[in-house]
Amino acid sequence: MVKKTESVDISTDQLKLLSILKSVVGYTMAKVDRRILKTQESLKNAVIELMTEKNFDDITIQDIADRANLNRGTIYLHYQDKFDLLDKLIETHLNELGEMDEWACKMDWNEALVPYFEYFEKNYLFFSTMLASTGVPSAFRTRLLASFIEGFKGEIDRVSGRNTDLIDEVMLQYTGTAYVGVIEWWIRNGMPYPPQVMAKQVGTLLERSL
Repeated sequence: MVKKTESVDISTDQLKLLSILKSVVGYTMAKVDRRILKTQESLKNAVIELMTEKNFDDITIQDIADRANLNRGTIYLHYQDKFDLLDKLIETHLNELGEMDEWACKMDWNEALVPYFEYFEKNYLFFSTMLASTGVPSAFRTRLLASFIEGFKGEIDRVSGRNTDLIDEVMLQYTGTAYVGVIEWWIRNGMPYPPQVMAKQVGTLLERSL
């Protein structure tokens, strides 16, 4: 037995009303999203600024709230605690670097590294603070190294024969550690050379190493 369904006629006015409601809801959600992003950005900036002034272990939630000009309760709406806030901040930067890996691998070393050094320059406060920190944030260097090593895995030259006697793991550790070390030196010394120069220098060295 086939069940009959009644058709529902929707007038032109009702269609217009539905369209307006969708627009309002969409606009409201976009506005809320922007507000959330702005709040999270303020909190991330606050914790990094505070880390330039004191050890991370000594920073309190109230310190972060005061610096971001927000209530303590607002922080807990977005993050579990200060450790979660820092971890999310680190993840954001590592993810953005990871997205760059997807297209950088199709370019030669010198061209591919320019956007990376420009990124480090743009986010100087974050990288200078994290690479200089001790205690909990010191794990950042390890995570940064791991992300670079992962990106280098497909770059080892096994065609020319020049790396025949070399072990992949040793090459990756050597190259990744050198790369992070150069970045750390560049940032800690106030970026004495522009990104384009660093990209060319480091690109040439990486090409020789891999």
